[in-house]
Amino acid sequence: MDPEAEPRAAAPAPRRGELDVLRALVVLGLVFFHASLVFSPDDDFYVKNGDTTDVVTVLAGLGVVWAMPMLFLVAGLGARHSLRRRGPAGFARERLLRLGVPLVFASLALNPLPQWLRLRAADPAYDESYGRFWLRFPTVHPDLADFPFVVDGRYFETGHLWFVVLLLAFCLLLVPVAGLLAAGGGRTAAAVPRHPSLLLVPALPLALVNAFLGMEESFAGWNRWAYLLFFLTGYALADDPRVRTALRRAVVPVGVLGLALFAATAPGFVAAGDEDPFSSWAPLALLTRALFGAAGWCWVLAILGLLDRRRPTAGPVEGARGGGRGVWPYLSLAAMPLYVLHQPVVVAFAYGVVGWSAPIAVKYAAIVTGSLAVILVAYEYGVRRTRVTRFLLGMRRPPG
Repeated sequence: MDPEAEPRAAAPAPRRGELDVLRALVVLGLVFFHASLVFSPDDDFYVKNGDTTDVVTVLAGLGVVWAMPMLFLVAGLGARHSLRRRGPAGFARERLLRLGVPLVFASLALNPLPQWLRLRAADPAYDESYGRFWLRFPTVHPDLADFPFVVDGRYFETGHLWFVVLLLAFCLLLVPVAGLLAAGGGRTAAAVPRHPSLLLVPALPLALVNAFLGMEESFAGWNRWAYLLFFLTGYALADDPRVRTALRRAVVPVGVLGLALFAATAPGFVAAGDEDPFSSWAPLALLTRALFGAAGWCWVLAILGLLDRRRPTAGPVEGARGGGRGVWPYLSLAAMPLYVLHQPVVVAFAYGVVGWSAPIAVKYAAIVTGSLAVILVAYEYGVRRTRVTRFLLGMRRPPG
């Protein structure tokens, strides 16, 4: 009997349109998240309101634990499908274009604005024009120690594009080991129906990475290499039907476990005292980071299983794969442009709003509403209607 027969028989399913929609919804959720940081007492966001509230920290944690990990895991699933269609060389070339081009374009065209507004917000006497600041922004030097962020500068930053940097690096690191990971994923998927607890195994390395390498505030509270584990796991499992069946059955117990683990992090984050729970080597901090890593994996699994339970057999989400009409197909192609656009717009609105004499809730609503309107209008009329702008912003072409 061919030992590879079973993994081949359980070939990956076609691309799941509802996961593309989820990705776009997560990106839109980042507007709400980054707008909230304007009012957070703990975050060094570009523009800060005079009054802050601890409520932001608690609510942000509910999204941080799963949202960006989900984006990387879904990207891993997409990488498996892309590699099967294009081969290693074609995959690397496509990712360099679809991720590298918007990274360079947005770094120069969009990212200087939040940095300039940070300087203006911090110092009322700062009067340098945006044009002069823009000329200084791209002054950089190599910084290989911070891989994959290999350039640095006094004013230069990748900002919110850290996601694009990491994803591009992960895709290129994947190419030489893709075959081995696919084979290993197939063997693991074959064992999952007999041993469903295998679904929880990735929680252990995620806990260890977060605990001993530390959590990084600049990367939405996760260690950058934890995201690599989500990406590779998404690729290796590759939407295997045996894994999906097990996930659908495990939604409730895995979800409850994730909630319990997340709740158990509260003492470490809330009562840390002078210790930084993101980096301290105190036993409580190490335990807190480990629990957070394991909780994130459980949340992602539970959400994936829940989406698969509710996945329609036919309907607007399925039409996304063919470029059909409707809000879901529309959103399924919008994730990368919306991600690239969102943070400079949020910062610009925040800069104008924080000076208002109004309650926090009113300011927050104004930033979110205005930012969403501008981002969606910019996407509709400034990105999706021309080939050049779609290319510059990394918009995925509809299959079919």
